[in-house]
Amino acid sequence: MATLILPAEWFKNWEKSGKQEFVQLCKDLTEKTDHGSQIREIQAALYELCHQVVQGNLKLDLVVGVLGDMMDLRDDMPSVLADVFSILDLETGALEEKNKRDHYTQLVGACLFFVPEAILKERLDPETLESLGLIKQAHQFNQKIVKIKTKLFYKQQKFNLLREENEGYAKLITELGQDLSGNITSHIVLESIKSLIGCFNLDPNRVLDIILEVYESRSDQDDFFLSLIKSYMCEPLTLCHILGFKFKFYQEPNEETPKSLYHIAAALLHHNLIELEDLYIHLMPLDAAIVEEHKNEISEAKQIARKLVMVVLPSDKNEDKEKEKDKEEEKNDKPPDNQKLGLLEALLRIGDWLHAQSIMDQMPSFYATSHKPIALALCQLVHLTVEPLYRRAGVPKGARGCVMHPLRNKRAPQPAENFEDLRRDIFSMLGYLGPHLSHDPILFAKIVRLGKAFMKEVGENWTLHYDAIETLLSCFLSVADQVLLPSLSLMECNACMSEELWGLFKLFPYYHRYRLYGQWKNETYSSHPLLVKVKAQTVERAKYIMKRLTKENVKQSGRQIGKLSHSNPTILFDYMLSQIQWYDNLIVPVVDSLKYLTSLNYDVLAYCIIEALANPEKEKMKHDDTTISSWLQSLASLCGAVFRKYPIELAGLLQYVTNQLKAGKSFDLLILKEVVQKMAGIEITDEMTSEQLEAMTGGEQLKAEGGYFGQIRNTKKSSQRLKDALLDHELALPLCLLMAQQRNGVVFLEGGEKHLKLVGHLYDQCHDTLVQFGGFLASNLSTEDYIKRVPSIDILCNQFHTPHDAAFFLSRPMYAHQILSKYDELKKAEKGNRQQQKAHKYVAACEQVMAPVHEAVISLHPARVWDDLRPQFYATFWSLTMYDLAVPQSAYDREVNKLKAQIKAIEENPEIPLNKKKKEKERCTALQEKLQEEEKKQLEHVQRVLHRLKLEKDNWLLAKSTKNETITKFLQLCLFPRCIFSSIDAVYCARFVELVHQQKTPNFCTLLCYDRVFSATIYTVASCTENESHRYGRFLCCMLETVTRWHSDRAIYEKECVNYPGFLTIFRATGFDGGNKADQLDYENFRHVVHKWHYMLTKASVHCLETGDYTHIRNILIVLTKILPCYPKVLNLGQALECRVHKICLEEKDKRPDLYALAMGYSGRLKSQKVHMVPENEFHHKEQPARTTPASQQNGPGSTGKPATSTSKMEEGTSEDGDRGKDKSQGTTKPVNKANSAAAKVTTSNGNGALNSTKTVKDRDDKEKSGKEKKEKKEKTPGGISDTKAENRREKQRDERAGKEERMPREGKEKTPKADREKLKSEEKSIKDDKAKAGNGEPMEPSRERDAIKESKSKEKGDRNAMPGSLKSPGSRSESAESERDHKRRKLDSHSSPSHSSSVKVSMHLQSHLPPGKRFVGDRRPPAFPDRRRKRMLPLPVSQKCRGKIRPAPTESERESGRRLDRRECRPECRELVIGV
Repeated sequence: MATLILPAEWFKNWEKSGKQEFVQLCKDLTEKTDHGSQIREIQAALYELCHQVVQGNLKLDLVVGVLGDMMDLRDDMPSVLADVFSILDLETGALEEKNKRDHYTQLVGACLFFVPEAILKERLDPETLESLGLIKQAHQFNQKIVKIKTKLFYKQQKFNLLREENEGYAKLITELGQDLSGNITSHIVLESIKSLIGCFNLDPNRVLDIILEVYESRSDQDDFFLSLIKSYMCEPLTLCHILGFKFKFYQEPNEETPKSLYHIAAALLHHNLIELEDLYIHLMPLDAAIVEEHKNEISEAKQIARKLVMVVLPSDKNEDKEKEKDKEEEKNDKPPDNQKLGLLEALLRIGDWLHAQSIMDQMPSFYATSHKPIALALCQLVHLTVEPLYRRAGVPKGARGCVMHPLRNKRAPQPAENFEDLRRDIFSMLGYLGPHLSHDPILFAKIVRLGKAFMKEVGENWTLHYDAIETLLSCFLSVADQVLLPSLSLMECNACMSEELWGLFKLFPYYHRYRLYGQWKNETYSSHPLLVKVKAQTVERAKYIMKRLTKENVKQSGRQIGKLSHSNPTILFDYMLSQIQWYDNLIVPVVDSLKYLTSLNYDVLAYCIIEALANPEKEKMKHDDTTISSWLQSLASLCGAVFRKYPIELAGLLQYVTNQLKAGKSFDLLILKEVVQKMAGIEITDEMTSEQLEAMTGGEQLKAEGGYFGQIRNTKKSSQRLKDALLDHELALPLCLLMAQQRNGVVFLEGGEKHLKLVGHLYDQCHDTLVQFGGFLASNLSTEDYIKRVPSIDILCNQFHTPHDAAFFLSRPMYAHQILSKYDELKKAEKGNRQQQKAHKYVAACEQVMAPVHEAVISLHPARVWDDLRPQFYATFWSLTMYDLAVPQSAYDREVNKLKAQIKAIEENPEIPLNKKKKEKERCTALQEKLQEEEKKQLEHVQRVLHRLKLEKDNWLLAKSTKNETITKFLQLCLFPRCIFSSIDAVYCARFVELVHQQKTPNFCTLLCYDRVFSATIYTVASCTENESHRYGRFLCCMLETVTRWHSDRAIYEKECVNYPGFLTIFRATGFDGGNKADQLDYENFRHVVHKWHYMLTKASVHCLETGDYTHIRNILIVLTKILPCYPKVLNLGQALECRVHKICLEEKDKRPDLYALAMGYSGRLKSQKVHMVPENEFHHKEQPARTTPASQQNGPGSTGKPATSTSKMEEGTSEDGDRGKDKSQGTTKPVNKANSAAAKVTTSNGNGALNSTKTVKDRDDKEKSGKEKKEKKEKTPGGISDTKAENRREKQRDERAGKEERMPREGKEKTPKADREKLKSEEKSIKDDKAKAGNGEPMEPSRERDAIKESKSKEKGDRNAMPGSLKSPGSRSESAESERDHKRRKLDSHSSPSHSSSVKVSMHLQSHLPPGKRFVGDRRPPAFPDRRRKRMLPLPVSQKCRGKIRPAPTESERESGRRLDRRECRPECRELVIGV
């Protein structure tokens, strides 16, 4: 009882303040409107006060006065106080302390003045009454109580049936059955009943039973009978017993309880004439039986579902049929009615929600509403409750609806007038209804429309408080989760309800919807037996349809899929996706069959796809860990096809890919790639044909018509949907940045645990998707949207850590948009039609837009980079595209001709209807006009760009350092990063180099650029992925096309190369004057250089093929396939390649099938190219080397200071040394006199300056010209004789070393073929004979040699001071230093590793096909170090500190210690590390 605890301070300060506080508390409690809680709280307060007296904490007289005052607060206060005394009587009677019992007795005795004795005699114990003096003896009082109770409760008053006259009962029935429509009231009838009871001696209980019987037959007269029973009845329990006997009568088998009995019981409960707890115990079945029945239903449903999934044998089928028959026979014995459910239905019919809710709480979830009558009754109650609100806010425009009249029952739930009222009863009613709202589709639609009205009202007018809105939103989401979606599952293919529900769901964010779908799919179907059965039936039906789905019956199967998906889309799609993951050939028919789905089903399909992609139980790699799993590829293909064809929201899928990238997982980029390809028509592939690649350099229309493998049409709507999804959810830039960052993350974060092949594939996938996605944004976003979202280049690189190539790729469209916008502004500001004015305005627009970019790019690289390259040149290179450089006229013409042919075919086809023929002709004509207009627009644009470049070119490159370093930075920072970015960029890089050459750009050495590209292919190829190899091969092919064109015809070469600064072999401080032909590389020497480049490509290819490494072999085969149109052109080089590729085919046939396929493919194509190959003497002019004439040096990238050797072995041993010298000479070549430059005209294929002997094959004019040049050189060069003697002496020493080397053992993986060995021997013998006949030189004395060295040093120093940025080959070296270094290198090279020896032998074999003195023009091969150094070292440029000052000769101490010096080694004081390409 002590629920109200009074403060202890009140009792401590009772007289001062506690008394007043207590009295005020009691007054406040009596004023409460809730009668039940009021009585309990007053009793608790009085109990606390009396308890303090019993404990002795308060004085008796003080408390008695307060209790006396309390009697005036209520009429029943003495009874309340007596109840308190009764409780204290029990508590004190059990205590052993007599003083507390005495305190209690004194308190009760003092209260006798205002508590009646009769009440105390009812409540207190007889012994207490005796101690108070209210009774004499407790024993006698107990006996008297027993007698009275026996008389009242156990002694039956027997009315003599003879005394009860039947006439009385007849009159009673007549009185109750009379017409009540007049002025007859229950009071009048009650008086008549009393008279009948007294007159005919009727039993009052039987009279009450007859009243209930009549009420049951006249249940429409509720008001009359309820008031009559209320007036007649004296005890509720009696009425409850009579009703219980009535219900018990119908609890026999095959008996049915009448609905009228349920109705009167519900009415009596609703008007509180009886209590539910008293009646509930009379109803059957028991609650335990109901729970057991519910469990049995669930187990049966699961068993049925299991049988539908399992494969059942014929014998098992017979057994199952027998069991089902037995169950049906058992069901024929109809069990008694469930009286609790009947009473529940009656309560719902009259609107008594409180009692109905109490009954449903006693049962399992959704057990009651699983019975259709109860579900319909509850639906009807909800109808009546939501009617006013639905009429105000939910009725759609134009709909009338059926007006529903409210219940006349004032105690029914109050109708909802606003959305806040829904929380009162309606949401709880719907919660009890659950999935069985499916019985009333109209109410389903009403609830959905109310949800739509709420979302609309919230969006337009935020009149509700934020917390109230959140609460209502969560309530609607709960209703959707627990009621709407489960009910949809139980509806039979109701597409209208599905669309109605989508009208509500589309107002929710996708993450709310996907959460609902997840609950629906994974949890809802296990909550109810009916849903378990429905799930099993859906799976069975889905299996039936999918087994029969083909391309031929797509329409019929699609309709069946549509019907099945209207109710249970999650189960259907889950099974369909599982089948697609196994059988990818189902993708096309499945996509075509989905056209009968509703909008809700499409959204559910998107969720199911994402859930399947995110399945943690599935591995995204195959078991070999080298490729992506086929199930992921199938789902990605399905995504692209489905999202393109049907209007499905993309936000969830795009956010999933974004989240995966945030987590560092790049597998799912395959999905984005497929979606963009299918929806936008942007295809990324490195297998483009040349025609497609040419079309891709044009405008958007040309790209769409001729740039892709498939005809891309009708992508406008799907592209718009994809763009809207990206912009609405702000995912465009984050996806770009995450992909750009993830490229390197694939290698450094994911690559550690994965196979190298898989890492390369993921890298390519990430890069290709970035290119594809960036292209989509550039072509579909408006200028304002693009510029608003893409930050500046310095922020992209420095703040977001985006790689430079990706950053410029994203910024490039922005620059183009800005330039065109600014150009249009300038044209409008100054109206001028002249082409020259337009070009100047375009240049001004470019300067205004690109000036901030020039400043921004400075922060991207160290300051020393800008010593050679201007930021303007760097930004120009990265900001332009192939669209800016050239117009693909042939591609435009090709597509226009196709359209013309198509129009002609349409006209000649008689089967096409006239209206369709007209439409097709109009379409083709419109496309043709668009292409022609686009071509004209691009032509004007290219002319403006070329004019701009012509004005800018003079400020592109500075002359602060050597040309070698300038070219190195250009390759490292511009050319190589971009040429492997995309196929278009590969073509662009080659064309840009050609354009820079054609523009006659100062300080740009075209020869050196091409030489570096063709000579350093090993390291670049080895570091490429598979797709990058395709692009790099395409880049090399374009570069070779240009070189081949120049090589093919002297006229072309003289027109495009002669008098161009890019082909200067001597660079002067005064710049290019174009008038000195001696400074140019002539046509024949250019052919030698091209042959040298072909040889370097062959050497690099052989090296990669011999490594045995998967990446090297795969990449070089891809590159060789790409450059096949231009290489090999020389027969012996092609034969060497064919030999190595054939060996790869034999070795990899059973080991690595993919390499075998590549090698076989290349081998077949190489054989078909043999007819186009020419012998070496036709490719370039071969000359026999002279033996007695001095060697002159040719300056430039194709020069070398090394004389011809006698055998191919010696060439291999010494050419490596020459390579290092040539590398340095290319970076630090100094100017020489005109005699030396003139001598360059007759250089041989390897750049040596040896004069030709009498065996030359030149005509008479060439002989006379070369004779004059030799004479001039002898007259103008003082040291010519000494140079000749030094050269002869070195030649003799090489002959001696060659003889020794022949006796050294040869190591390697393979041996030289016998025919080649015999050929080598014969060549060596003939060369030795020639040397013996022609060798008449004398060795130079040491003193004269030292003088010559000093003189050459002084010349070099003087020239270097005069022209710090000029280019010249290094001077001659001393004989002793040369021989000693060669000797040491021979020793080191003879101990090379076995893995290297094979490549050396192949190189020797290749050299054997070349004439002496014409090999390795400007060769940049790695030095002939031991193999461990060969693998580590790159062809680095010279140090920035020493500017390429090569140490010419070893010191005395170094010579004594035997230390080997590298000709490329810098001075000891310079140890700066320079990173090369």
